[in-house]
Formats: sequence, structure tokens, C-alpha cells
Amino acid sequence: MKFATALLFSVLAALTSLASQANEPPATPKPDLAKGAATAAVCTACHSVDGSRGSPSQPILQGQHPEYLVKQLIEFKSGKRANAIMQGFAATLSEQDMRNVAAFYASKSAKPGFAKQPQLVALGEKIYRGGIAERSIPACSGCHGPTGAGIPALYPRMGGQHAEYTEAQLTAFRGGVRQNSAQMTGIAAKLNDLEIKALADYIAGMH
Repeated sequence: MKFATALLFSVLAALTSLASQANEPPATPKPDLAKGAATAAVCTACHSVDGSRGSPSQPILQGQHPEYLVKQLIEFKSGKRANAIMQGFAATLSEQDMRNVAAFYASKSAKPGFAKQPQLVALGEKIYRGGIAERSIPACSGCHGPTGAGIPALYPRMGGQHAEYTEAQLTAFRGGVRQNSAQMTGIAAKLNDLEIKALADYIAGMH
């Protein structure tokens, strides 16, 4: 009798374990850097061969947090972030493709950038590190870190980014053209042209 009871409990435990495993979502495959490099080959015209310092109007992708890159690609694909070229490209990608290409770019190290307008650096540093209290503008360093390294999965790496690209994105947030971050829309809405330009130039020289 004891043997039968023990056997019954053993069978029930095994069935419970199998049911639990069946309900678990399948494990996400690890990113494939080789496949990511193949996907990135299509991006060369705008982002250079490996996402390095290409056209100033396009972002430097090297060293960017892969979670952030995947998020942006998903939002381009869904239309939450508007850009005709990127929406068309993202539409062809599966989420695994996105993880692969994001991992490829993240595996690279971007060369340091530099500020081009020394007269604006002090203003940019002041806003980045301390914000503007009287206008309730928070310090950028609170989310993007003191060196612009960002926080994986939450906030992008900023340090060394093209000043022209950062300026364009802050302006887009301020004007409501870029709408995939309510937080950034609210902050950029309080910045004037000079402050945006100063921030962008200071960030370009961070490393």
C-alpha cells in the first residue's frame, strides 16, 4: 500500500513538473553576432560598416545598449517612432533579427568624440550635470550617467554621440515629431535652441 501511494505521488509530481514546463515560455535564443553582422550590412549607407562615426546626421550605434536598440527597432516597426527609412527597414526584421543586429553593434567600441563649440561647453555641462532648477529641468546625468554611459535597458548611452544627431533628436522631442518617450518630450519642451545646442555639443565630447 505504501509503495502504491509513493508511486502515485511520484507520478503526480512528474505530471505537475511537465505541466509547469509546458506553461513556461520558450527560452529566447542567444543573439547571433554573425547574423547580426549580415543584417548590419544593409545599414552601411547610413550607419557605416560597423555603426561607427558615420554621417553626423545619423546616430553612432557602436557600444549602444542592445536592449535600447531593440526597443527602437520595435518602435520603428510599430510606427510609434516615425522615420520612413527606418520603418521600412524594421518592418522586414523579426525580433530575433533585431536582437542579433543590436548585439553586433553593442559588441563594438565607439571612438571618443569631441565638442566643436568651446563657448557652449560650460552651459552644456551645467545643464547636463545640474539641470535648470528654476524651470524644473532635471540633470541629464540622473538618467544617462555622469559620463553619458546610460543605464542598460532603460536609458541610452549618450557620451560621444554626434552633436548634430543629439540636437536633431532633442528638437524633434520638443516639437512633438518624435513621440516615443513622454519623459524626453517633457524635458525638451523646456529647452531653448541655445540650450539644446550646448547640451548636444557637450555630450559629443563626453567619454
